[in-house]
Amino acid sequence: MSDRYIDFANSDIGRRLAGAVGLPTPARLERWQAGRLRPVEGALLVGGGPLALKVAELAPRLTDSAFAFATEGSPLSAWTPGLGPKIKAVVYDASHIGDTEQLKQLREFFQPLIKSLDTSAHLLILGRVPDGLAPDAHIAQKAVEGFSRSLAKELRGGGVLQLLQLEQGVEAELEGALRFFLSPKSAYVDGQVVRLGPCTVQVNDWTRPLAGKKALVTGAARGIGAAIAEALARDGAEVFLLDVPQAKADLDALAARLGGRTIDLDICATDAAQQLIEALPDGIDVMVHNAGITRDKTLVNMTPEYWDSVLAVNLNAPHRLTQALFDSGTLRDHGRVVVLSSTSGIAGNRGQTNYAASKAGLIGLAQAFGPKLAERGASINAVAPGFIETRMTAQMPFALREAGRRMNALGQGGLPQDVAEAVAWLAQPGSGAVNGQVLRVCGQSVVGA
Repeated sequence: MSDRYIDFANSDIGRRLAGAVGLPTPARLERWQAGRLRPVEGALLVGGGPLALKVAELAPRLTDSAFAFATEGSPLSAWTPGLGPKIKAVVYDASHIGDTEQLKQLREFFQPLIKSLDTSAHLLILGRVPDGLAPDAHIAQKAVEGFSRSLAKELRGGGVLQLLQLEQGVEAELEGALRFFLSPKSAYVDGQVVRLGPCTVQVNDWTRPLAGKKALVTGAARGIGAAIAEALARDGAEVFLLDVPQAKADLDALAARLGGRTIDLDICATDAAQQLIEALPDGIDVMVHNAGITRDKTLVNMTPEYWDSVLAVNLNAPHRLTQALFDSGTLRDHGRVVVLSSTSGIAGNRGQTNYAASKAGLIGLAQAFGPKLAERGASINAVAPGFIETRMTAQMPFALREAGRRMNALGQGGLPQDVAEAVAWLAQPGSGAVNGQVLRVCGQSVVGA
């Protein structure tokens, strides 16, 4: 569904009127398009601590134009505020900040460049996982987190910012994260904190990072599920598309377009796990639990049928199927599991006790199963979308729909593509460096913030 306010606010007359009365002017976000070759199309600025030199080494693989700012010994050309080119992407290494006195380096680096950012700029701060650090360093790194979340809210023109917290010795895992967070693939991801750990496998071909992999997507017939299947197929995966028999026509059409295979299955059937194992004799590398339903009522009016059906589809089925695929070996070693949660599962939502319980439960599933899957080099993570423009949200009352769109730092709803890109990144071999975590795709929504 078209966002008419964004169309208006970005017109000549709309910009003038919005500015005159103080209305927000959300920018049209730049998103990944077919045929694009580089993660960053524009100038990349690198600065900060010792990891800035590692990023400088990777820079030629990310962009054709890279500069250093306030960094000694960098092989990159120096950038001067107000004189250099507009900045499309920024990486600042704050991992060296070990006490509160050093926090001023954040202001000294970022303040001069804010006015030089290009539209849809992507900023990434590198920090350290606070757990296990000395007290002064722990305090300082938590302060970096607060700084990053706040600066993300101050950016304009579609700019986004994330904090990547690194465990010791995981510099080799940086490239995959840089390629995602500095590119338009993360256009609707903002203000997030992601921890990066060790991973023993890497991507061999960045143009097709899932080449040779088999991926299963539930609820794939339409909407977000179809977008996920398209992104995985684009990245080289052979896709297995699963949905209920009633969606067979849409499922077959998508499979024909993507060269995929279909599985007609009710995931709540008592023998669903066995049917799925039999349908995947060669195993899979990626499992995406996207299937979900809503049956909204306030708790006082909640029927047992509404409660049971939502919990069965949204939570119980992913739990059982993941367990069965892992135990049977159908989910291969170094496999990737992604579950679709929701910001409602983080913050709750009136009239959605059943839905919020199921989506929060999926976060618990990722957290609980993460260490278990890691024993075989596998990982599981949750993606939590906010307001996404789908046929379902198009049916919402006008006031609720507008509130959902505007109550985030980017001032607009996301697209199914935004969720799909996050899932596709977490499905990559090298993304085993992220495990048991939640990645919100919500434009830094105030819901659950």
